[in-house]
Amino acid sequence: MTNKNVLAACMEGIDNWKKAFNAQDAKGCAEQYTEGCIMHARPFGTFERRAAIEEFWQGIIDQGFEDVSYTDVSWESIGSDGYILSAKWTMNKAFGVIHREHWVVDSDGKARLVSDDFEVLGDR
Repeated sequence: MTNKNVLAACMEGIDNWKKAFNAQDAKGCAEQYTEGCIMHARPFGTFERRAAIEEFWQGIIDQGFEDVSYTDVSWESIGSDGYILSAKWTMNKAFGVIHREHWVVDSDGKARLVSDDFEVLGDR
């Protein structure tokens, strides 16, 4: 897979995550993570594996958070099959920063998160 195709797959992965979140679909969000992913959600804690990540997103959705968007998005190539995403994000009730999302192309050709590190900086 060319570097351009890897980036396109990673961009599709984050678009799929945002669409799932905005549709209030925690399972759809979790499907964008590898099974063994580790997610650091500051200040909430660390969540390991897809089931725990799905539970985290369901809790956020249940609290009425929605309408996520990203700005100042930056992609950095890492290895032959992945990219690091950093960005700012906003939702209807909060805003923050993505320090480091590591996306890799999985065996099925879809990009998924192998690690995620983001932070809530404040309420809206």
